[in-house]
Amino acid sequence: MLDELDRKILAILQVDSTISVQDIGDKVGLSATPCWRRIQKLENAGYIRRRVALLDPEKLNLGVSVFIAVKTNQHNAEWVDRFRKIVIGFPEVVDFFRLSGDVDYLIRAVVPDIRAYDELYRRLIEKIDLYDVSSMFAMEQIKSTTELPLVYASAQRGREAAARQSATV
Repeated sequence: MLDELDRKILAILQVDSTISVQDIGDKVGLSATPCWRRIQKLENAGYIRRRVALLDPEKLNLGVSVFIAVKTNQHNAEWVDRFRKIVIGFPEVVDFFRLSGDVDYLIRAVVPDIRAYDELYRRLIEKIDLYDVSSMFAMEQIKSTTELPLVYASAQRGREAAARQSATV
């Protein structure tokens, strides 16, 4: 069950997951041990999936974000499973969504330049037939965040998530 303290802890961790438990506790009004227990419960319940370092794509020569819209005329389980495995296997792919509407899938990849994208595109169409592919290159990144809005995380949703989590254990 999420309460206000849990939401505060999650908000702090979303900004900096390297902050010490003592510092988190100080910010939310808890001593280190109860704060650590709450963080452990949040991890065990699946609210915290993992803690990562966010890297600078520019410094890693990955300055081009390309959005790849895919339409397919294949809507059977075998094709979908194969397509998912292929796309997930490309390290350049950082986001991959199945959509409703005119486009079936949206892929976001990061590459150094247009030539690298063309190589990615060729590797993709070599592995699977696609009905239509269109690419859009980001000209400017206006907002990008990994921080989720916590205002929707109610105590009721927390109980439901905990119940689902314990049912799968």
